[in-house]
Amino acid sequence: MSRESVSNRALGAYLGFACGDALGATVEFMSAKQIQKRYGEHRDMVGGGWLALDAGQVTDDTQMSLALGQAIIDHQGWNLRAVADNFLAWLDSEPPDVGNTCRRGILRYRDSGLLCGSPSEDEAGNGACMRNLPVVLATLNRPDLFELWSLQQSHITHHHPLSDAATLALGRMVSLLINGQGPDACLLEAERLIAVHAEFAYKPYPEKASGYIVDTVQTVLHYFFNSDSFESCLIATVNQGGDADTTGALAGMLAGARYGVEQIPPRWLERLDGVVVERIRRQVEELLRLAEIS
Repeated sequence: MSRESVSNRALGAYLGFACGDALGATVEFMSAKQIQKRYGEHRDMVGGGWLALDAGQVTDDTQMSLALGQAIIDHQGWNLRAVADNFLAWLDSEPPDVGNTCRRGILRYRDSGLLCGSPSEDEAGNGACMRNLPVVLATLNRPDLFELWSLQQSHITHHHPLSDAATLALGRMVSLLINGQGPDACLLEAERLIAVHAEFAYKPYPEKASGYIVDTVQTVLHYFFNSDSFESCLIATVNQGGDADTTGALAGMLAGARYGVEQIPPRWLERLDGVVVERIRRQVEELLRLAEIS
């Protein structure tokens, strides 16, 4: 794979992630039937939704990813306390949306300095998985560092075997795609995940898209493997409703890495928050540079 191709797919993954976040936020917490009744098919960044966002505005998914990525860049490598500090600064900025488990973990760090909570049954949400893309990019050719950094950042807020497994599996899938592998390689990774944690089996698709990590991953895998373009993957995913900003973001991450940045519809990129787009472009360049020297 040429560096240009890797960069193209990495940028596609990160911008695709943000597009899925902004597109899905409009229909978050709606059911598929409610979306159909109101929009027919939701396919444009119009903002609104329960958060009353501007068109192209992103949510905690992209904001926490950018906070994680910036900590890696600022320290030219891994500094877990810097990651937690960036999460805390983000929380203090009064973002429009914060997941309960993320809030609890960040406040635990603020109040006690703990960078890892005890394993907990109520931490099987998707909040750690959703923000891990910068780790993937910074450790692109270092699977040992990828696993260590992924689990450490996850455990600031989410310490659960299903969350851990999903974060690692989706991270490996996007890494394979960025490095030029196809969906068949991702399918093998999905099968390995399901062999260990049968809960993630997505055939037949259960049609649940909640913030529970199993529902999230089943939705993302179903639509990723059953679509043939970036746009069709993202539209199908967010129209399932539920935690649509996160399912949309993760589906956009995989599809963006698969199809490349040029396959992201211009109408979405033009609507996406320009400041976010510029930060993503800069982070991709700097994280990939770190990956080359790590």
